Amino acid sequence: MTELTIQTPDDWHLHFRDGDMLPETVPATARCFQRAIVMPNLVPPVTTAQMALEYKSRILAAKPEKSSFEPLMTLFLTNDTSIEDIKAAKAAGIIACKLYPAGATTNSSAAVSALEAMYPVFEAMAEEGILLLVHGEVTRSEVDIFDREKAFIDEHLSKIVEKVENLKVVFEHITTKDAADFVMQGPDRLAATITPQHLLLNRNDLLVGGVKPHNYCLPVLKRSTHQQALRDVVKTGSKKFFLGTDSAPHEKHRKESACGCAGCYSAWSAIELYAQVFDELDALDKFEGFASLHGADFYGLPRNKGTITLVKESWQIPEQIILPNGNPIVPFYAGQTINWKLKA
Repeated sequence: MTELTIQTPDDWHLHFRDGDMLPETVPATARCFQRAIVMPNLVPPVTTAQMALEYKSRILAAKPEKSSFEPLMTLFLTNDTSIEDIKAAKAAGIIACKLYPAGATTNSSAAVSALEAMYPVFEAMAEEGILLLVHGEVTRSEVDIFDREKAFIDEHLSKIVEKVENLKVVFEHITTKDAADFVMQGPDRLAATITPQHLLLNRNDLLVGGVKPHNYCLPVLKRSTHQQALRDVVKTGSKKFFLGTDSAPHEKHRKESACGCAGCYSAWSAIELYAQVFDELDALDKFEGFASLHGADFYGLPRNKGTITLVKESWQIPEQIILPNGNPIVPFYAGQTINWKLKA
């Protein structure tokens, strides 16, 4: 196959950041995705419906002229989130709330530290039809960073899914066989997103031959056995798994530092990299479901009406991109040649 046409896809998990970043990050996503679930971990975090609507207006102001791209907004859950906040979010058209354990990732220090206290909020979300999006890692210092996803499943996520019967849950950016098995064996109201980096890379790609800061993300890359489990699960075509890039930009100097920031900026190459994975797996017939159908169906939203076309053509991802403020950013897979390209 040298050409592939699919229904216009959506990105069910990404970070646009804010301010000067938006003129770069919004067009990068809008070039091929019709909708995107926008993460709320700004500074300060997006904790109210009003803040989400204001952020949405800034995103829309940065989208390309004539683009029909639609940002889908989320709230950042804290231990101060109230049932009234959830009702206000529903009224404002916000479709999901994000659960970060405090300290789990970028700008998450204000997130949930007492998870057991959140059950009334989860119940309210289920009643209002608002989805729970989960960064599934424990953050206790004594738990090895490579084991934190499994520990979160065992200690928290399994209980949330069991106790809050009507709550739709997306286990975001899963990285382990444990997570893939948990989602596959769970109820139909449990699904997961998978990033390009966790399909393409494992922890050797982060650590062998020197630390590769632009491959550093959270949850961190895992063993090759876990990478293979994720590749195996997308190859099944299961409707429980769909595209979520977790594209997360940081300026070059913030990645290449003594305490480098976590995140891979994949927006400019994500759909092409996913296509390359499915081609390697001899599963291009499953690609449209993963990229364009399963996420919309799980969220209860209409499927997109348009299409995009990818052609089998080699091209090189740029070594860096210059942001509007003049600073460089290194995209995911920078300088590497890939085999699929979005048709103009």
